[in-house]
Amino acid sequence: MAREDGEKFSLRLRHAVHEFVDGPRAAVEEADHVLEEVAAGFAEAVDRRRRTLRATWELNGGDHPDTDTEQLRLALRDYREVTERLLRI
Repeated sequence: MAREDGEKFSLRLRHAVHEFVDGPRAAVEEADHVLEEVAAGFAEAVDRRRRTLRATWELNGGDHPDTDTEQLRLALRDYREVTERLLRI
């Protein structure tokens, strides 16, 4: 997510918190929308990363027995890194 987008979401969330006293339901609805949009953007980013990872080994032989083992090792390392980062969230 771009830094500007993150700041916009944070601003919207802060606004919802500040508006809670005057309109609790509207504030919670806005917080729900912010989370929904952030989660959708996050899911999209993870899917893009997965497709990129898959392309690195699939386009270069995929299931072909001559696929470079080093390339597959690097792909596995990248999958592990991304997955472990997601598990820490």
